[in-house]
Amino acid sequence: MSLEAPLSERTNVTRLPTRAAEVEPDANIASVIAVLQEQLALAREGKLRSVAVVSVAADGGAVGTHWSCTNGDIVGLIGKLTVLTHDLMASRN
Repeated sequence: MSLEAPLSERTNVTRLPTRAAEVEPDANIASVIAVLQEQLALAREGKLRSVAVVSVAADGGAVGTHWSCTNGDIVGLIGKLTVLTHDLMASRN
């Protein structure tokens, strides 16, 4: 799918609030933002070659895995994401 396609036709796109006022800040949101900022800083400094992310919807109904890496890292990252995803799903019950 090209970037010229309408937003509604692209996959893996999540709409974020258009204004900060739409979401009440709390410790969970602050924690997510802090972790992402730390990783972005490391990436800007060239200290990362791979990143893996497991995201869980606010209602717990969806878990997604995402990664950016060199070819040699893909198997290890997928394995770690799989274990983390299973742990997250088990903790929901």
